Amino acid sequence: MATNWAAFAATEPGLAALAEGRFGAFRHHVLVTLRADGTPRTSGLEVRFLHGELWLGMMPDSLKARDLLRDPRFALQANPGPGTAMGGGDVRIGGRAFEVTDPETKGAYGKEVEPPQPFHLFRTELTEVVRTSVEDDRYLVVQVFRPGEPVRTLRRT
Repeated sequence: MATNWAAFAATEPGLAALAEGRFGAFRHHVLVTLRADGTPRTSGLEVRFLHGELWLGMMPDSLKARDLLRDPRFALQANPGPGTAMGGGDVRIGGRAFEVTDPETKGAYGKEVEPPQPFHLFRTELTEVVRTSVEDDRYLVVQVFRPGEPVRTLRRT
């Protein structure tokens, strides 16, 4: 089961706002895709939350784009930032990414974001959002969202 960003945000607005804030704090993040042999590939990536969607844009024929065209599964890790503070916690998103080829949608994205041309554009479907944080300097708190399930919160000392 999967969902888009708007549906996730409607269901879990607090966690969605924390995740968007975490990704918005820095420009570059880490995308994990799968190579043809099934091994993971990590790549830097900028992401956008626009019009209820989480978008992934990338250069034409980049390895990460070719990976997603072959196998849409991905994991996206928010940039932890400098030092060890991890303000806002650690956020990871898992899902599937599907290329957008519709000229109108791609054109609207291009006008708003102004990426270098040409570019691949992928719309995402979420299968998981995970936030890990520290609470009261005592607890490790892990919040896990999966579509169709309530958010699970785990606290560990």
